[in-house]
Amino acid sequence: MADEKDGLHFGPLGPNCVHLCVDMQNLFAEGTDWHTPWMKRVLPVVERIAGAHPAETVFTRFIPAARPGEGQGTWNRYWKRWAGMTLEALPKTMVDLLPGLARFVPPATVIDKTAYSPWLQPELETLLRKRGTDTLVITGAETDVCVLAAVLGAVDRGYRVVIPTDALCSSSDRTHDALLTLYRERYGQQVEAVATETLLEAWR
Repeated sequence: MADEKDGLHFGPLGPNCVHLCVDMQNLFAEGTDWHTPWMKRVLPVVERIAGAHPAETVFTRFIPAARPGEGQGTWNRYWKRWAGMTLEALPKTMVDLLPGLARFVPPATVIDKTAYSPWLQPELETLLRKRGTDTLVITGAETDVCVLAAVLGAVDRGYRVVIPTDALCSSSDRTHDALLTLYRERYGQQVEAVATETLLEAWR
């Protein structure tokens, strides 16, 4: 894949583009066990994208299990390991979107999910198909977990995927960088990695 400076190699973004912002919540921005230090740093960048296209923005929220031991299969073990991150252990406001993004709702839409991938929620696909969406701009957290699940699901469904690299965050520099390398070197026909400035110039 070309470098971010080379721009979008499949041309400008059309009217059927949607911004999918993944899990930009207090849960990850505050001092919890899942604190993602970069989140507040990339927040102004994500705000620029959402602010430019609020009606075309869909926010996802990751909703933890109510209590330890819930969930099927490995999720059962997962919530025992992260007992302190269940709903019964957290302040209710932790699942909220960051205030700087929540102000765009409405017209932006919110879809809740209980797993990494937003595609397990049928309402996302229904919403996108209803709008005639052909392109997704994907931002948010974390690059190497929930954003990864969102990107791969979008690729499988045939969406053009644009990733503003300065609008993603992770708690791991190493795996964040590895994912960007993966997109550039292995997904050149489906994923375009660009800077937000380039994105906004191409999506008016």
